[in-house]
Parts: sequence; C-alpha cells; structure tokens
Amino acid sequence: MRIAILGTGSLGGVIAGCLSDTGADLVCVSRGGTAEVLESGLTIFTPEGAVEMIPGERYALIDSEKGPLDEAMCNSCDVVIISGKADSTSALSSIAEDIVSESGFVVSVQNGLGNTGIIASRVGWDRLLGGSTTHSAWRDGEGGVHWTGRGNLSLGKMDGSNPNPTESEFVSLLDEAGLNPIWSSDILAEIWKKLMINVAINPICAIAGVRNGALLEIPELWIQSIEAMREAESVARASGIELGRIDIEDYLKKVVISTADNRVSMLQDLMAGRKTEIDVICGAVISKGQEFGVKTPRNEVLLALVRGIEMSHNHD
Repeated sequence: MRIAILGTGSLGGVIAGCLSDTGADLVCVSRGGTAEVLESGLTIFTPEGAVEMIPGERYALIDSEKGPLDEAMCNSCDVVIISGKADSTSALSSIAEDIVSESGFVVSVQNGLGNTGIIASRVGWDRLLGGSTTHSAWRDGEGGVHWTGRGNLSLGKMDGSNPNPTESEFVSLLDEAGLNPIWSSDILAEIWKKLMINVAINPICAIAGVRNGALLEIPELWIQSIEAMREAESVARASGIELGRIDIEDYLKKVVISTADNRVSMLQDLMAGRKTEIDVICGAVISKGQEFGVKTPRNEVLLALVRGIEMSHNHD
C-alpha cells in the first residue's frame, strides 16, 4: 500500500515515522526548510524518551514548492493523508487530487472545521475520510519531531457508512504502526470533540506562552479554558452534533495531563511570526454560533487577542 503524507510537520512526522515500521511504501510531501531536513531523514523523540531515526531513503520526498508533480507520481497512491495547516488545505487538496489513485482515498486529520469540504470539492465526498487525533506533537527549530503524547486516530466516512476493504486494510496498517486507529460511525462528532479541545487549549496556551500542563497549574487559565470549551459544546449541540453525555472538565483534564509537555502549534506559530489556525478553531465556533443563535463571547475575545498578537509582528 502506497501512502502519501501531505504536510509532514509535527503530526505528519509522527504518522510517517510510525508507518515506516510497517511494509507501507511512503511518500512525504513538504516544503521549504522542512523538506530540506527530510532529505537527510526524520528524527522522532518518542513519549517514552527514545530517539528514532528514519533515514531519508525510507520514503520518497516531494517538495511542493519545486514545481508540478512528477508524472510518475500522478495517480500512484492508495491513500493520501492531509495533515498540513488549514491555510494550506486548498494547495494540498490539489496535490491530493493529482497523486491519489483512481481507486484510492484521501484522509484529513487537520484541526478545525471546513477542511473536508475543500478536499471533497477536489476528490469527491465518496473518496474522503474525516479524521481526528489525540496524538500530540511539536517540531523543534532543527526539524526534530517531539511526540509528546500517545493517543488514538479516529477515522470515518462523512455519511457514517462502513469501511470498504481498502479502507479496512488501511486501518489495520495504522494499528500495526501503533497509531491506535478507531473507525467511527459519526466522525463529525469526533471532529467537533477535537475542536472543543483545540478551543480550550490552543489559543490560551498561545496567548500565555505556556505549555499545556500550565492550564492545570494556573487556576485563572483553567477557568478560561473551560468556559471557551463550554461555548463550543453549546454550539455543537445546537448544530445537531450528537456528543452524548460528556463531563467537560474531566475530558479536558485527561487531555491536558496526557499532553502536559506539549507546546501547541498555535504557540509555535506565534513564536515564529506565522499566521495561526485561529480562524478555523475559535473562528469556526463563532461562525457556527452566529448561525444557530448561540453567543460565544469567550471565543470572540480569544480570536481578537490571537489576531492582535499576529499583527504585532508587523510592528516594531
């Protein structure tokens, strides 16, 4: 099975590293400095403290900034995993359309809402799987991937149907790789649960400049996280999402404890002067809240503050 990982950054790096221990034929798609690092190999620091080195020869590497896709790569991949940032979804969807085989499918494991619609406009809903993961990782300045917390990887068709044989084979491969896959009959609910976690952790840790564990150490931050998450829960339920019975505080606490050492991607982006994913996280909650008449003042404040910090990099 040939699998392409589009956006081989922190999470994409974890997925590529784990799949390298299987018989999968791997293709890593990246750009700029990340692509340069991947030429020599991929370094992963595991949650247990071990350091794994995946040689560059283990995967084919495509630098998405170096022109059109090589003809030999077109329609060659059975599975395409999109793990890049939301602002790259359109570009990565175009690559996915070119690289996926006629009988293959595309999986999105990105943050926020709206990514699946963009991808489906390229490949069709029938060739798309939604995804959500609780694995956590961050990438250091030298390109090393720090896998800070083991979790699971939920996958499912957007219409809730059962997997076909190729999709089942892919899930088995993810299991062999140690990524703890779970097939979901309601993947949209899983995506919303991940969004609720992102709303509670990402902007607050990014604004405060702290790792995830600080949320449990500083009561004032914890209150902000819980309130932002409650707003997202209210919007999800108003949208018709079946979340079931869920204890918000307990759910968030478990995630924060398991990812205590993680530096969220939004904090990394602000530190590097890059645009964040705030629009598809808090912005998505605000937009959906307006659509269904649910007020989201906490998320509006977080959105405004993160945008302000983004803009501050343009000034002395």
